[in-house]
Amino acid sequence: MKHRIYGVVGWKNAGKTGLMERLVTEITGRGFAVSTVKHAHHSFDVDHPGKDSHRHRLAGAREVLLASGNRWALMHELKEEQEPPLAALLDRLSPVDLVLVEGYKRDAHPKVEAFRAETGNPLIATDDPTVRAVAADTPVETDRPLFELDDTVAIADFILAEVGL
Repeated sequence: MKHRIYGVVGWKNAGKTGLMERLVTEITGRGFAVSTVKHAHHSFDVDHPGKDSHRHRLAGAREVLLASGNRWALMHELKEEQEPPLAALLDRLSPVDLVLVEGYKRDAHPKVEAFRAETGNPLIATDDPTVRAVAADTPVETDRPLFELDDTVAIADFILAEVGL
């Protein structure tokens, strides 16, 4: 299944997660189904020592599926496997109108860059044509469309136009 995807990238503390959260709220509020993919550091964990699912994993289970009346979650242990590419992970998602991806800045999908001056980092957009717009907390020099970091409506309008929704 080919998903419509749009990324949010930026350096640490640039406002990626807040922007993602606001975009999900705004876009789902317009009636679209949205899923998200977040790239995390390799050591992240979603279950905790002592819990049954954690014990199953430690015992050697390759996949552990947790299910309740409210949600289900599938954990897959990579063990010695390489981290799967984004495309393989997207194939595991149910169909939705839009998948917003946080991170994966080296992948080829279109992205908006979250930028905060205080981080002292350079713009990613300068050297990355896949960054289609910049959402910044300060005026910046860029040849891409520039949005206020907190102008969620305008950023959502831009993304939805870009993906044809």
